[in-house]
Amino acid sequence: MLKLEVVEGSNFIPFTFLQEINKETCLRSSNGSLIPALNIFTFALEFFKTHALQELSDLSGTRMLNEDIRWVITVPAIWRAQAKQFMRQAAYKAGIASEDCPTQLLIALEPEAASVCCRKLRMHQMVPDPRSSPLPLMVPRRATSQPKNLDHALPDIKEDPNTKASESVSLSGFPQTKESDLTKGTRYMVVDCGGGTVDITVHEIQDNRGRLRELYKATGGPYGSVGVDIEFENLLCGIFGTDFIQHFQQKRPAGWDDLMIAFESRKRSACPDKPNSLNVSLPFSFIDLYKKSKGGQVESAVRKYGDPNIRWSSQGMLRLAPEAMRRLFLPTLNRIKQTIGDIMNNPDARGLSYLFLVGGFAESRILQSEIRKEFGHIVRVIIPQGVSLAILEGAVLFGWDPSVVNIRRSRLTYGIGVLNRFDPTKHPEEKKLSKNGVDWCTDVFECFVKINQEVSLGDTVLRSYTPARPGQRSTIINIFCSERPDVRFVTDDGVRRCGTLCLDLTDSQYQPMPNRREIQTRMFFGDTEIKVTALDVATGKFVRAGIDFLSK
Repeated sequence: MLKLEVVEGSNFIPFTFLQEINKETCLRSSNGSLIPALNIFTFALEFFKTHALQELSDLSGTRMLNEDIRWVITVPAIWRAQAKQFMRQAAYKAGIASEDCPTQLLIALEPEAASVCCRKLRMHQMVPDPRSSPLPLMVPRRATSQPKNLDHALPDIKEDPNTKASESVSLSGFPQTKESDLTKGTRYMVVDCGGGTVDITVHEIQDNRGRLRELYKATGGPYGSVGVDIEFENLLCGIFGTDFIQHFQQKRPAGWDDLMIAFESRKRSACPDKPNSLNVSLPFSFIDLYKKSKGGQVESAVRKYGDPNIRWSSQGMLRLAPEAMRRLFLPTLNRIKQTIGDIMNNPDARGLSYLFLVGGFAESRILQSEIRKEFGHIVRVIIPQGVSLAILEGAVLFGWDPSVVNIRRSRLTYGIGVLNRFDPTKHPEEKKLSKNGVDWCTDVFECFVKINQEVSLGDTVLRSYTPARPGQRSTIINIFCSERPDVRFVTDDGVRRCGTLCLDLTDSQYQPMPNRREIQTRMFFGDTEIKVTALDVATGKFVRAGIDFLSK
């Protein structure tokens, strides 16, 4: 069994782990062995690839090959570039696509995939709001037609008059006819609540083809359902002592897994409208180890804790009243609501009509109730049936048409460090460098794109670079990033080196010329990943180029 523990870190959670991951990152297993994180992700993706190919082969009656598939891997939108590149490298090692055929693999952002799926919703595919009159979701027994309520969840969607109701796009199948026309200008928010993170994006329908424009950069954080698990663990530490809980986790890892699985079941079934207490079964190994370690009974520890909403039952259950369960959700819920509210107050995200709630954590009735209660008077809250599958089905649609989101917002400010002529009116004296009688300013930040700046698919940042000496076989340029839009120098607070632009200059056909060699690079920031191409101006040939976000 593996523990997600970074060797050089502490107090680790998966979100921060993937934000700072690199090629050398290792995980420590429960037996103390160090295993490269890249290998772990590779094994998992390889298993999924093999299973998917086998299932497709069985269903189609013919052997499906890896080359027959366009693969789509979904990641949180708030992941940084190195985490996305890490997933791509793990996929390559697992045999999903390759560096020679990178377009066979698409990295899709989870809230974008959900957005693509949700904009096609019909009323019968929504979770009804218990505060309103119920929707006719069931088909009458004798009826052979479609469910009654086939109206689009978005009233701005117009049906093609040549499309039959039975041919309409639905969440359960593939589109067989012309895509429905969407009215330009509809704005909505997608809140993707998963196990580890919450991702929030804001989109506007840009044209009648349904193209989407991102209005505000992807936002969120580690506010997923694991936060509820952490609060439950803190509760157990308060009742039985932190030292015992840690001892139990180390000595009885299987028992700890059983305990958390039991809590997961109760967490999913918790409902704000039901007064019944929820029973969490404590495994025998927990009760037995507590008795041996503490010399007392579990029941006594619960009674001593003194919370009337938490009791012990004679059947060996920890009984949590609805108020006790709600307290476990509260810190996570508050962070989610605060983040949503902050985005709604941003001028770029004004005029929203809908809020789509998706992801595995969105199955929680408590979360659904809190979001509707907090924001239902501002926007219409829409929750799809099978809410946890919205990202999966949207990813399939994204794989058919990756250009569906054609305007995004940059998550960070990106640029490089350059030398500029020294200007005493705007450059500090400590940055001054004199060379061959000319004064230069060092560490000047040359911006490629600013945080929250709109970037369209196909938009390029064009720069030209010249090797420092003839015959140079490669050029490496450091790339810096920041969460600030007003960066002046690469040494400013909050600026860090995030990657390197690598240009391979080993073209054997290149002959030295009187003029210095010029390499023209084009960088693309409008896709889900940052990409680069390079051209040797002298030869007219493309130069092998790439951006490495994983090397230290």
